[in-house]
Amino acid sequence: MANKKRSAAQRQRAKARQQRSAGSAAPSATQPAARRENSQPKGRPPARRSRRWVPWAAVGGVVAVVAIMAVVFATKDSTPSPGPSASSGTDASIAKVTNVPIATLEQIGVPSDIQPPPALPPGTPPVESDGKPVVTYIGAEYCPYCAAERWPVTVALSRFGTFSDLSTTTSAADDVFPNTATLSYYGSSYTSDYLVFSSAETETNEPDPNGGYTHLQDLTPEQEQLITTYDTEQYTGSNGGIPFVMIGNLYAWAGTNYDVGLLKDMTFDQIANELADPNSEIAKAINGSANQITAMICQLTGNQPADVCSAPFIQQAQAALQGQ
Repeated sequence: MANKKRSAAQRQRAKARQQRSAGSAAPSATQPAARRENSQPKGRPPARRSRRWVPWAAVGGVVAVVAIMAVVFATKDSTPSPGPSASSGTDASIAKVTNVPIATLEQIGVPSDIQPPPALPPGTPPVESDGKPVVTYIGAEYCPYCAAERWPVTVALSRFGTFSDLSTTTSAADDVFPNTATLSYYGSSYTSDYLVFSSAETETNEPDPNGGYTHLQDLTPEQEQLITTYDTEQYTGSNGGIPFVMIGNLYAWAGTNYDVGLLKDMTFDQIANELADPNSEIAKAINGSANQITAMICQLTGNQPADVCSAPFIQQAQAALQGQ
C-alpha cells in the first residue's frame, strides 16, 4: 500500500513539473509551501517544496510557549548516497564566500528591507550537541530558494568557524529561477569553538524517472524532529517548506529574505566576486542577510567570539532583533 501511495504522489509531482515547464507562473511571494508527503518509506525524508520569502511579520504573533527540554543533537548524517559533482566555481571563489572583508560587511550592515524573523518563544527547548548550540540547515540541491539562502548562511557561519570540502552546484534546470549558482553542504564539514552546524541536502538537482529529484541524504532523527516541530505555520508560516534554518532555540524560518532573481544567469565565480563590493546589489542582499544571521548566532553563543559580536554593526542588528 505504501508503494502505491508513493507512486501516486510521484505521478502528481511529475504532472506538476510538466505544467510548470509548459509556462506556468512562478509562485507568489506569499504562496504557502506544500505540505509534506506522508507516503515516503521510513528512513527517507518526505519531499518538500522550496519556499519563497514570506515576511517574518506575517507569522510573528502565532508562536506558543513550549516546555523546556534539552535536545542532544547528533550531527553526523546517516550514510548518504553518492551525489552529482559540481562543475562550476573555483576554490578561490569559494574562499571569497568564506572570507568576505569585514569592511564590506560593516559598510553594508543590515539593509532596511531585510526583515528579521520573529523570535521563538521563551522556553523553547535548547538544541545542543556536546555542550554547544546547534545551527540547523535543511534543504535540497534542486531548490532555488535553498540556493539563495546558502550564500548568507555560509558567509555568517564562516565568522564563527571553518568550512572544509565545500562544493558548488546549481538549482534544478526545470524549476523557477533555473540553474541558480550556489554552494552545496553535501560532503562538507564545519568546525567551530562556539557552535555546531548540522546540515542536510535531501535531494540532488537531477530529475528522477518518477517526477521528483534523485535522493541524496536522509535526515537524522534530530533533524527530522526539528523540521517536523518547527517548520510549521505556527513558527515559520510554512508546512515543511525548504530551506529550513534554525538558530538554536532562538529563531527558525523557511525560505529566503532577498530576491533570488538577483542571481539570475550569473556563475558562481561572478556572484562570489560581487561579495567584496559594498555597492553591489548582490553584496547588499547576501551580506546584509549574513549580518542579520551573524547577530542571531551571537545571541546564541553568548556574544562569542567577542571580536565578531562586539562590532557596532552587529550590535545594531542585535538591537533590531530584540526590539521587534
